[in-house]
Amino acid sequence: MYDTGSTAFMIVCTMLVLLMTPGLAFFYGGLSRRKNVVNTMIMVMSIIGIVGVTWVVCGWSFAYGGNGSLPFFGGFDQLGCFSATGDMLAQAADVPEGAVYPGIVDICFQMAFCMITCAIITGAVAGRMKFGAVALFIVLWIPLVYAPLAHMVWGGEGSLIGSMIGALDFAGGDVVHISSGVTGLVLCVLLGGRRGFGLVSYRPHNVPFVALGAALLWFGWFGFNAGSQFAADGTAALALLNTVAASAAGMLSWMLVERLRVGKPTLVGACTGLVAGLVGITPAAGFVEPWAAIVIGFVTAPCCFIAISVVKRKIGYDDALDAFGCHSVGGVVGGLLTGVFCVPELSWTDFGGLVYTGNASLLASQALGIVVTLAFVVACGLIIGFVVKAVFRGSLRVSEQDEARGLDVATHGESAYPAYLGLD
Repeated sequence: MYDTGSTAFMIVCTMLVLLMTPGLAFFYGGLSRRKNVVNTMIMVMSIIGIVGVTWVVCGWSFAYGGNGSLPFFGGFDQLGCFSATGDMLAQAADVPEGAVYPGIVDICFQMAFCMITCAIITGAVAGRMKFGAVALFIVLWIPLVYAPLAHMVWGGEGSLIGSMIGALDFAGGDVVHISSGVTGLVLCVLLGGRRGFGLVSYRPHNVPFVALGAALLWFGWFGFNAGSQFAADGTAALALLNTVAASAAGMLSWMLVERLRVGKPTLVGACTGLVAGLVGITPAAGFVEPWAAIVIGFVTAPCCFIAISVVKRKIGYDDALDAFGCHSVGGVVGGLLTGVFCVPELSWTDFGGLVYTGNASLLASQALGIVVTLAFVVACGLIIGFVVKAVFRGSLRVSEQDEARGLDVATHGESAYPAYLGLD
């Protein structure tokens, strides 16, 4: 018989992770320009439809099908999830050894992970990429990048990153954050900067939206990290506590850096620091002690701050809503610090963190896993980007006129704040 407590726990965690995508819509919508808020939010919300269908059709099978023996790919045996209901009924009659909840729950739980990952990408291209091009890119990216990467990290004993390299990723530092942020950066390079980039100051148009979105993300992240233990046990509770500790530390750290550098803390900065702390603890949530989670949050947020406020300006890439600066940079920092602070008894491999063992083997594995992730995502992202560009007649961008007018009206025929007297 299944453990009803763990079953209920995983269903609730799935619901929490599903909430994160609408939360990100508010977060990104508040950060965007007034004339592009509808476009920014619908790009995120449309991910629910795209991923919901694509994951059932092929994403789940490519990521977690087969017997786990292949390094890059799951299998074709669960296409369309045709066997899901039959497997559930068979398992209910004869519960597999070690199973604490029905395996069908995992399909939706992992689908929610794919949704928020794809949604993060859209923030990098806000305000200038064709809506159809975004949709087609995501449709191709799920089976060609996300699913294989999820298999490489979490796919079983034969997986490349998780097993062969031995890198740890508790809840998605590589799979979710590094992959989405780097993909966003690739698209930024292919698109070029927004109209007036470097000359115009882009400011969040609705700060309360940012705070609301951050609150929903924070709430959903507890299911994201704690649920990645796949059981209602002590490690799940540790992941929950570490998520709170790291996010709190990230918020305080960002506010402190902002106070020293800018002269005053801001609500947008506090919310961004909160998210940076959450990103940093994601790969380490079930592997480190609470004091280490605080260190991870305090270190990750300033690294993201520097990437967003200094590095982006010096290099000149236009990551509109800082998907790369927050998620990829935060994911890299958190992944590396996992190799420093991992408690040996909690490790999925034979190695613990550098602080406990004095052995840098896990840290080296973390670094190699990150390098492999970066190389795979960049190469595949460029290929998919060029294919989509060719489909859209050589341009991923909207016209200059539409960009100047704003994509809300030009692309969707809607305005977030319509003027009743014809003035806007």
